[in-house]
Amino acid sequence: MGLTASVLAIDAGNSKTDVAVVAADGEVLATARGGGFRPPADGVEAAVDALADTVTRAYSAAGVTSVAHVSACLANADLPVEEEQLAAALRARAWGTSVDVRNDTFAILRAGVAEPRGVAVVCGAGINCVGMRPDGETARFPALGRLSGDWGGGWGLAEEALWHAARAEDGRGEATALAHALPAHFGLPTMYALIEALHLGRLPDARRHELTPVLFATASAGDEVARTIVDRLAREVATMALVALTRLDLLVDETPVLLGGGVLTAGHGQLDDGVRTLLAEKAPKAVVRVVRARPVLGAALLGMDRLGAGAEAQKRARSHFGAG
Repeated sequence: MGLTASVLAIDAGNSKTDVAVVAADGEVLATARGGGFRPPADGVEAAVDALADTVTRAYSAAGVTSVAHVSACLANADLPVEEEQLAAALRARAWGTSVDVRNDTFAILRAGVAEPRGVAVVCGAGINCVGMRPDGETARFPALGRLSGDWGGGWGLAEEALWHAARAEDGRGEATALAHALPAHFGLPTMYALIEALHLGRLPDARRHELTPVLFATASAGDEVARTIVDRLAREVATMALVALTRLDLLVDETPVLLGGGVLTAGHGQLDDGVRTLLAEKAPKAVVRVVRARPVLGAALLGMDRLGAGAEAQKRARSHFGAG
């Protein structure tokens, strides 16, 4: 079958994968969704095997067997060596003539800008920040959690809330409504009962993520400890953006700063106001926007950039995803 598509766009996150097959004129020929992409837990080959099922369904729907370029924005591609390893695994599948692998934060950034220029901070399960210039220069962080100096993300916020709540209940820390709100979320009477349930596995670790919205609700109700945690996250987001802007020499001109991920797109007023206020002080030329477009659009646009697609083709792709 002839080559009728230009780009295979892949946005593979920890919980789900989206792929899109895009023609040279920007028409989206097919999309498909699959499960999470977790090379650290499953191994590279097994993770790519799972990805292959989603790609195969999209190719079948589009009526193609290959494309000119594969643009893959992947979770857990945090270091250049990991990007190279994953790119080699994707090349071996022969899905396209060429392959680019980037961290999935680049997809958020590219989805939110008209040209490849700006900074994106993503706060979902974890936290990450990347920046890019049209000349190809980028700024990024390892984003490996506390090992690489990170603070924040849904998991980290839940851990912080648990820490303060535990100390409040037993007297080691400042009083906070979190000590009641966190166990009450799971129908438990005390922090001791919640600690026991988590430690003994009666509550799966994965359910700790449910505590992040509880933290924000408690902060909105005026609890000072919870508000302090939210303020710290605002400082962290603003600091990451400021460092990326500085590295790329983007402080002197108006530059988009895109916010993405579940925590930063949820509309938490204290967090939003804090980030905007801090950036207005330190980077007054930054133009802060929240990105709600599907990240697979960003992967597609990055692929179209690579192939030199024009503005009309990119507009057509954006329109398909409701991001015109």
